[in-house]
Amino acid sequence: MPHILLVEDDKRLSRLIGRGLLEEDMDVSFAYDGEKATELASTQDFNLIITDIIVPLKNGLDFCKEIKNLKPQIPVIMLTALGTTDDKLEGFDSGADDYLTKPFEMRELIARVKVLMKRFSMHTPTEQLLRYENIEMDLKLKSISRNGIAIKLTPKEFNLMKYMLENPERVLSRSEIAENVWETHFDTGTNFIDVYINYIRKKIDRDFEHKLIHTKAGMGFILKKGYEEHQQ
Repeated sequence: MPHILLVEDDKRLSRLIGRGLLEEDMDVSFAYDGEKATELASTQDFNLIITDIIVPLKNGLDFCKEIKNLKPQIPVIMLTALGTTDDKLEGFDSGADDYLTKPFEMRELIARVKVLMKRFSMHTPTEQLLRYENIEMDLKLKSISRNGIAIKLTPKEFNLMKYMLENPERVLSRSEIAENVWETHFDTGTNFIDVYINYIRKKIDRDFEHKLIHTKAGMGFILKKGYEEHQQ
């Protein structure tokens, strides 16, 4: 039975979510503040964590960063009433794997929980190193370098760059990136994918003469040497 940690200080909502998870044959542990959540996540094994951002003692963002550093293999879904693009970017930067804005339907949360648990349970990469031109990514050490120079990426930037390295010299649409990196459908009303592409472009390309991350106008993005349609 999957073991879920639910971090939510609204006890009524916590009970409702817990009941929905239990109906899907999932075991649930409850925490009502960030300190208790950290204690439970550090000492017990969980298949997935669901956390609100605004919880007492330690907020969900700091909790997520701490746990992802300690146990990066545990998927995290963030629940929050904060739904702007900046809020979502902050959540993903903290290491969250998915983001659900309140109010939400229980069946959508359940669907996302199942997708994330399946993805993480099947994630057993045979190749520990990904390379393209002078970029090298070590999946085991969670590190990336270009021309031997270490580059620091946030967890979500790392996952985005990983997907591009797995699919070099192929145009990746925003929808494809959203579905494979964020496990969600692309919302045309937001630009968070473009924002993240710009983040990694600055870190990967800015200090090098030959640019590798390019935009294909109206279609998506491509990792390719010598591509002519690069847009700043």
